[in-house]
Amino acid sequence: MIPADTQRPTILIVDDTPDNLALMSALLRDTCRTKVATGGKKALAIAAGEPQPDLILLDIMMPGMDGYEVCRRLKADPRTAGIPVIFLTARTDVEDEQRGFDVGGVDYIAKPVSPPIVSARVRTHLALKQAQDFLRDRNDFLEAEVRRRMREVSAVQDATILAMASLAETRDEETGNHIRRTQNYVRELALALRAHPRFSAYLTEARIELLYKSAPLHDIGKVGIPDRILRKPGRLDPAEFEIMKRHTTLGFEAIRAAEGMLGTPESFLACAREIARSHQEQWDGSGYPDGLAGEAIPIPARLMAVADVYDALISRRVYKPALPHELAVAEILAGRGSHFDPDVVDAFAALAERFREIALRYADPEGGEPAPATALDSALRRR
Repeated sequence: MIPADTQRPTILIVDDTPDNLALMSALLRDTCRTKVATGGKKALAIAAGEPQPDLILLDIMMPGMDGYEVCRRLKADPRTAGIPVIFLTARTDVEDEQRGFDVGGVDYIAKPVSPPIVSARVRTHLALKQAQDFLRDRNDFLEAEVRRRMREVSAVQDATILAMASLAETRDEETGNHIRRTQNYVRELALALRAHPRFSAYLTEARIELLYKSAPLHDIGKVGIPDRILRKPGRLDPAEFEIMKRHTTLGFEAIRAAEGMLGTPESFLACAREIARSHQEQWDGSGYPDGLAGEAIPIPARLMAVADVYDALISRRVYKPALPHELAVAEILAGRGSHFDPDVVDAFAALAERFREIALRYADPEGGEPAPATALDSALRRR
């Protein structure tokens, strides 16, 4: 039974001799649809058109463009590169055969052709192409599915972080723009430090994006701090400050609990967990909650510390007025090697104008009177 025409593979026969075209068409007509071309230019046009041939039988010795050049051009064009080419030629030298394979042919049959050999070789290469097409389509489907699932996972991550960060905003109407500013500060610092020998291994492109997403959770623990302390319009006394300091461990525990629900101890929230717990640590070990010093402080927390303090300094709060950008920069520079990682401060110094631009873009609705240059201690005791 002859297969339905739409199910038959299509063979393009390229030869400048009408008798050869007729012979090959007759040989293949019971199993294949055939197209013919008497020259290279027409063959290239047919191969690039729709529907494309599944296989090409190509003569070598043709006027104008020979078969080698036709094959070269087919393989150079992404639209036709995947079509297998079998050379049919009277040229039987080993060098000619090698050249045919070098330009991209999959087989080489000498004229005068043997019909059984041609039929067998055509069937073999059609079967190989069918298998390759199946695998390519399958791989394309799997790659598309992976991309779709990654988009879903990323969306879930974003939604999770946004939902958690919004909790902090519900407690303090001033934190919304603070969150947006600090996450942009952190990303700028990370981008500036990604080529630094101390940071390059950690600050991959994927981790920088995760840092940007995780930064809004740095103060998530403040949802557990009483309003009388969180919104107190003045300096905290020592007992109140001890309560305020608990926001780091409260945030850490909340994020760790969320990770537990995900069923993995090292999830996309691991970076947020480090930031929440350790962004109040100081380079000289005088911070909290663990008194970490130097390299023991996680990199995300070191970046967040500079971003958070700068923003606390330039922002008006119920307990303090805003500090001008220039004085805030000076305060950060003064904390190099004591409050902050020296290399992070150096990156900040180079980015100072970029920080100013971010601060202006996400400015709070109302400003305030400049604070005195001693505002650093006040800001640190309320972060």
